[in-house]
Amino acid sequence: MSEYSSKLESKDMDFLFEGILSLQNKEECYRFFEDICTINEIQAFEQRLQVAKMLAEKRTYLDIASTTGASTATISRINRSLNYGSDGYKLILERLKLKK
Repeated sequence: MSEYSSKLESKDMDFLFEGILSLQNKEECYRFFEDICTINEIQAFEQRLQVAKMLAEKRTYLDIASTTGASTATISRINRSLNYGSDGYKLILERLKLKK
């Protein structure tokens, strides 16, 4: 068991994450996230993960901004999370890399 503690932690947040963890495939993910998020919110998640992936690949801010449409402020915030955050991006990127 991890000793990580989140500032977001609550019973209601646990319920949300348990719901997400219960999803079994991409179709179920599409169905759930289309219901719970706006298209813009989902696209923001998508963009942030792409930015994180590109930063991990050592791509430049200019390249990332032109490819993803993300602002340099967003790229900078994600870079800060990659370097000083809770390692959530790193965890996902590593697992996706291992899947290939």
